[in-house]
Amino acid sequence: MRSAATSVADYIRALPDDRRAAIETVRGVVNAHLPAGYEEAMNWGMITWQVPLATCPDTYNGQPLMYAALASQKRYMALHLMGIYTSPAARQAFEAAYRASGKRFDVGKACVRFRKLDDLPLDLVGETIASLPAGELVRLANAARRR
Repeated sequence: MRSAATSVADYIRALPDDRRAAIETVRGVVNAHLPAGYEEAMNWGMITWQVPLATCPDTYNGQPLMYAALASQKRYMALHLMGIYTSPAARQAFEAAYRASGKRFDVGKACVRFRKLDDLPLDLVGETIASLPAGELVRLANAARRR
């Protein structure tokens, strides 16, 4: 379910009460751990945290470089953590820590799906968000494009 909201506040206001509380909590965790250099915005119909085009204008699609995103879908909520896809080791470490948390592990190709807030290990989300400075994401993205 893609939202037509043009601001994060509008997006959150449009959510059902139960989803609003969960999305606001996860958003708070992301914002509390977000390294400098990222901005919060609405993009792709989701709340996104991205490297602004002013910092990294040369992207493959002309859009800001996404670091993370948060969305309410029809049957679940989704947290996209692009940083865990920067290397196989990063993804494996995230998966191992998630499974060790005892929480329900439900991932898609580029997201962690959760039906209720208790399905998501918020401490791991915070650690994961804090783990990749914006400059490093830009460096990794540029290196991948050169290959």
